[in-house]
Amino acid sequence: MDLILLLARLVLAVVFAVSGIAKLLDRAGTRRAMLDFGVPPRLAAAFGVGLPLAELAVVFALIPRASAWFGAAGALALLALFCVGIVVNLARGKTPDCHCFGQLHSEPIGWRTLARNGVLAAIAGAFLGLGLDDPGPSAVAWIGDLSTAAVATLAAGAIGLALVAVLGWVTLHLLQQNGRILSRLEHLEGLLTPGDDLARPAPVQAFVGLPIGTPAPSFNLPGIYGETMTLDALRASGKPVMLLFSDPGCVPCNALLPTLGAWQRAHADKLTLALISRGTADSNRPKSAEHGILTTLLQKDREVSDAYKAHGTPSAVIVNADGSVGSAVAGGADAIEQLVNRAVRVPPIIPLQPAPVGGGRMVANGNGGSAAQPIGQAAQPVAPRLGHDAHALALPDLDGNAVDLAGFRGQSILILFWNPGCGFCERMLPDLRAWEANPPADAPRLLVVSTGSIEVNRAMALRSTVVLDQGFNAGQAFGATGTPSAVLVDATGKIASQVAVGAPAVLALAGYQAV
Repeated sequence: MDLILLLARLVLAVVFAVSGIAKLLDRAGTRRAMLDFGVPPRLAAAFGVGLPLAELAVVFALIPRASAWFGAAGALALLALFCVGIVVNLARGKTPDCHCFGQLHSEPIGWRTLARNGVLAAIAGAFLGLGLDDPGPSAVAWIGDLSTAAVATLAAGAIGLALVAVLGWVTLHLLQQNGRILSRLEHLEGLLTPGDDLARPAPVQAFVGLPIGTPAPSFNLPGIYGETMTLDALRASGKPVMLLFSDPGCVPCNALLPTLGAWQRAHADKLTLALISRGTADSNRPKSAEHGILTTLLQKDREVSDAYKAHGTPSAVIVNADGSVGSAVAGGADAIEQLVNRAVRVPPIIPLQPAPVGGGRMVANGNGGSAAQPIGQAAQPVAPRLGHDAHALALPDLDGNAVDLAGFRGQSILILFWNPGCGFCERMLPDLRAWEANPPADAPRLLVVSTGSIEVNRAMALRSTVVLDQGFNAGQAFGATGTPSAVLVDATGKIASQVAVGAPAVLALAGYQAV
């Protein structure tokens, strides 16, 4: 029995030691995990440090015989807290990354995560019951009773385990940091046929993708912040669009994300860049936020990449501003970088005027043709037409008070569909504040229908009423399929405009004149 109690303490101590140290070495990731699990932003940083310190305190309490029982009690309390957090998020349909062992191992939570914590909690609970009077031998003193050979064997085993752990950690980081090198090697290998060497010229690659100049397949995809985005909304600014296909489990893709964020910031005036990934919003949101990626959309499987004949990751394709395919599919980091460089040197095609986008309708593509059927979602609710009554709208504002559209009768109102995490919205925010500070005499009142948390929306410091619609249901009901977009409702409650898509069209609808 003494040996069983000692082993239980050592198992708990090792698990909590690895977990606590790994979290401390990745404090930024731990803070993101706290936010994803629902910890308020003002407490996330403190919890991100306090939790691993509490885990290490449990380790130090488990080792000495005198404090082992209290260490097990602390372990059981932490494990119970973890289990409650997992159950609450699963019940809400959320699966954030557990970040249980920092960068050593992190995966979306599930019932397997709950079962693992349950087993550890059972070990801690059993120790509390069996070790109340006798917690077993000291984790250090019992070594003195071993023979010299046994001590040497134990030491060798401990050193071996430590080396394996260090090697695994180093290997993981090397893979993450050198993903671009791996991608380049894969690209070079694809150019060589058996028997070729680097001294021989590489064979000409076959064209991959859709024929250049043909209509680009349209799509209607959810974003990682609850918004919905279409290809037409991405093209609304009149710039070429680069679609980059990625996967959360692809090492070269993850290595490319910092560069992708840098491209978005450096070439925002020449190129619209959208990341199309797979998986859940919770599994993609931390990486996008970490690298400043402004637009991340989620396909269910590979329906959009297959439509563009992009069958590997990372890969990318250019869509011209007129809605036609502008390039072959580029595969690998180097080819994608060359594609970006070519795109930003080419002036955009004549801008497409923003047009209302329906969920399942054919949409004019600017060349007199029609874009293909949207991919990935069913048709959206039918939007009210010009001159018809606007849909009823009752949503909570940032103070929790219900705001009803009927309360604005007697004055025209601009309903702005917004997402604080959308890069287009972020770039539009200064102009929106300027319009609020000095609106035209006949300007409509502004009602912002937004997604995201109360704290994030408060931080925008808008003067107008902001209401929350996390599912983007109101936007879909009014025919909006992306953000920012807006529709004008007159003083009698009737629709007075088409849906304006993109910042220039929205600001024009508001009567804003840039200085």
